[in-house]
Amino acid sequence: MTKQARSHARKLCALVVVLLLPLSAWAAEPRELDWPALIPEGAPVIPPQLTPLHDLSQISSALAESAPAARQQAPDAPVVKTLNGLQVKLPGYIVPLEVSEEGRTTEFLLVPYYGACIHVPPPPSNQIVHIFSEMGVRIEDLYQPYWIEGTMQVKASSSELADAGYQMEAEKIYAYELK
Repeated sequence: MTKQARSHARKLCALVVVLLLPLSAWAAEPRELDWPALIPEGAPVIPPQLTPLHDLSQISSALAESAPAARQQAPDAPVVKTLNGLQVKLPGYIVPLEVSEEGRTTEFLLVPYYGACIHVPPPPSNQIVHIFSEMGVRIEDLYQPYWIEGTMQVKASSSELADAGYQMEAEKIYAYELK
């Protein structure tokens, strides 16, 4: 190999490394989403129906299924298919579906506003993410919003509380704090 060819090869390798660095850095950071990003462009945006169906003292009854179920606004709302497989970070409130003996919810719905699915009607399915988590969240800590990070799946699921248009295996769960 000539001196000029080796020089050209080194420059080409350096260029490849420079081009790949931003891709690897981007791949490590999840894409931060907000709730409108889960609604396809052109799809109707259904405002939350915030008229309470139960008073707050009845939340435990609602979770125990003795309260009347609130009718979901749009159980088959359209989803954003391009989100499938993306590493994302989404803030929201937790509505427990399963609670461990240790008092942690390991399967829950992530929703955009407090009380959704419990004392107000569930939001459209494209505004609900069904989350599975090994670590879970303590039931006592459900009053605050959380960031959930993981791989988004555009996959419908149904629970007794609501239908969800998305699913995610939580890799990280931490408190949402305003900047």
